[in-house]
Amino acid sequence: MLTVPVRQLGESERRAVERLLDRDPYAGAQVAERVAARGLAWWRAEGRVLGYGPRRHVESICWLGGNLTPVLADQEAVAAFADLLGGEERICSSIVGRADAVLGLWERLSVAWGPARDVRPNQPLLATDALPAVPVDREVRQVRVGEVDTLFPAAVAMYTEEVGVSPLVDDGGRSYRRRVTELVRAGRAYARFVDGRVVFKAELAVVTRRTAQVQGVWVAPEWRGRGIAVAAMAAVVRDALLRVAPTVSLYVNDFNLPARRVYQRCGFRPVGTLATVLF
Repeated sequence: MLTVPVRQLGESERRAVERLLDRDPYAGAQVAERVAARGLAWWRAEGRVLGYGPRRHVESICWLGGNLTPVLADQEAVAAFADLLGGEERICSSIVGRADAVLGLWERLSVAWGPARDVRPNQPLLATDALPAVPVDREVRQVRVGEVDTLFPAAVAMYTEEVGVSPLVDDGGRSYRRRVTELVRAGRAYARFVDGRVVFKAELAVVTRRTAQVQGVWVAPEWRGRGIAVAAMAAVVRDALLRVAPTVSLYVNDFNLPARRVYQRCGFRPVGTLATVLF
């Protein structure tokens, strides 16, 4: 029997959760953004925050919503979270977080929740707090609201290529288009346009007071190999550091060597390893 039970956390424990998230600002960025925006009250949050640790002392948490994300979960916490979640129907579309915790959860949950569509066990987590030392592409800029129609096909192409399924499948792309539009309106979507088409794009998909996390980096296939990615990515990093957050972070598949070289040239350094289980 587990001596330290998992419990659902409420607004009264928000300060404790925020202190814990500050200890892992990059791997826990998505959870930190949601907590900052919605708090922990079940009726306004987009998911549940489960806590592990003695009463009044939260040692680790696990976000359960569209994603399942453990934060600062050691082996004991992973076992406790899995013991609870294994008895519930899976509602998340992925498990993502520090590799040791994610793979530990999946080892325990795979029988009840499997099979997975894909398991990515080694995704370098990178961050930088320094302006890029390479020249930036001055044609990369924030996307305007009136340009969503032009950006959207590129966003769909990126998502399909990266995740392996089209975001148009479930509802014709309506929810994904809303997300793209939200990022554009918030000034968090970047692109380079050539002859009315997107040849490079990226978004600040997550923003906290500690970091801006870049996702959705994409270069149009016919522009790959021309050397535009470094300067384009440098433009995104520079703007994010000057305008949005004190650091910029991202994670990348270990097998994507061209992207890893781009990020290294833009000043990113390793700060850990994530893993993702996709359903």
